[in-house]
Amino acid sequence: MDQKKLETYFHSLDRSFFVENNMKEYAGTDEPLPIGFGQTISQPSLVLEMTRLLEPEHDSKVLEIGTGSGFQTAILAKMSAIVYTVERIDALSEKARNRLEALGFSNICYKIGDGSIGWQEFAPYDRIMVTAAAGVLPDELVNQLAIGGRMVIPVGPPSFQELKLVMKTDNGEINIKTVELVRFVELKGRYGWGK
Repeated sequence: MDQKKLETYFHSLDRSFFVENNMKEYAGTDEPLPIGFGQTISQPSLVLEMTRLLEPEHDSKVLEIGTGSGFQTAILAKMSAIVYTVERIDALSEKARNRLEALGFSNICYKIGDGSIGWQEFAPYDRIMVTAAAGVLPDELVNQLAIGGRMVIPVGPPSFQELKLVMKTDNGEINIKTVELVRFVELKGRYGWGK
């Protein structure tokens, strides 16, 4: 991964562009902010850390689960060949798409649906970024990860989750490393927290 390119683009990206009017004044803080529909834009330092963990390459095919505001999507699209992004909330997806197209991105494919089961049609993916918390590690996402691929995903109960780095080795084995404790909104769908 081109670390310098990531840092340069990350610091050039205006976070206020990705939040609504009354939140723009808080865009410079290193805190998660609400974007509507019970969803948030993650704190910038965590977005950067998760991208570093993912290590997208210029030729990577990336699956993003949770388009949200489009902030993380923009960074992934800048660092990768193509991004397939799944969002369950139509209005959020549409707003994000408008922002990302305004920024000139043409290497992003959008889908409305249950992100916890991935996007099988275009699998396997070199990298998978999950920006909401799963109750357990989704089998579908592990299966859609390419040999040699990496996935970053928060896994755990509502109170807090473990940020996991999942790697699929050259012989297809799955290695999982816990990086730190985090707190994300729920990955709604088959692998959410349930009732």
